[in-house]
Amino acid sequence: MIFHIFASMKVTGFTFVRNAVKFDYPVAEAIRSILPLCDEVVVSVGNSDDGTLELIQSIGSDKIRIFHTTWDDSLKTGGRVLAVETDKAYAHVSEDTTWAFYIQADEVVHEDDYPAIRAAMERYKDDANVEGLLFNYRHFYGSYDYVGDSRTWYNREIRIIRKDPRIHSYRDAQGFRLDGRKLRVKPVQAHIHHYGWVKNPAEQALKLQNAAKIYNGSDVPANDFDYSGIDSLQRFTGKHPVVMWGRIEKKNWQFEYDISRKNFKGVKRKLLYWVEKRFGVRLFDYRNYKLI
Repeated sequence: MIFHIFASMKVTGFTFVRNAVKFDYPVAEAIRSILPLCDEVVVSVGNSDDGTLELIQSIGSDKIRIFHTTWDDSLKTGGRVLAVETDKAYAHVSEDTTWAFYIQADEVVHEDDYPAIRAAMERYKDDANVEGLLFNYRHFYGSYDYVGDSRTWYNREIRIIRKDPRIHSYRDAQGFRLDGRKLRVKPVQAHIHHYGWVKNPAEQALKLQNAAKIYNGSDVPANDFDYSGIDSLQRFTGKHPVVMWGRIEKKNWQFEYDISRKNFKGVKRKLLYWVEKRFGVRLFDYRNYKLI
């Protein structure tokens, strides 16, 4: 499915990545998933010791603009380096951009959601009060057959923002702020598919070991990751984005989970889970944005 980008609205994708091959990030799939919605995609490639640059180049799209960056590995408090690298990529977004589409290296957009995303960008492109667009999330866990359905996972986040020098990535690059305040956003009836917790257990352990160094400089054991300790999962009954099909076919491990099993820590978490499932309301949830 191809969309024609009209001159009245320019859309630029942006992302950052480092050591995508070593830690098995689906960054090529992530970039390919937003290409049909973008005029160009800015990719910040960090100092890597694997074939990350070659992986990005292999996508083969003339929409992609690559630039190189060196990560400051001393920024270890709360994953601050991730926000810094997000801001570096955002700074390379063309000034004439209307919307900047942010995608992380383990996130993928489904092609079925393109019409809704496109419609939202068109609808609000001239409404300066709307500073960002809010997406729903599906967090896959253990394998491509299960998604997290508890409050362990954030259920919505901003992934499209205006090009504005006052906007910066927040904390560990989960969201954004404008001059320190939350962005005013409108929801989009579309999902981001998050695959950060779907890997061979040995590869997942290596990824988490690297994450521990990014967040606090500590080392964690590199034993195979045990997926069984999750609090709650449900089976995924939909279809994965087409760009993920090849990766899914190559899956080389097994993970099965009894979805009737719940492992909540404390009565409060169990009660809040029940309320959300029964009434569709997530009580006392932290919102990294302001809905308007």
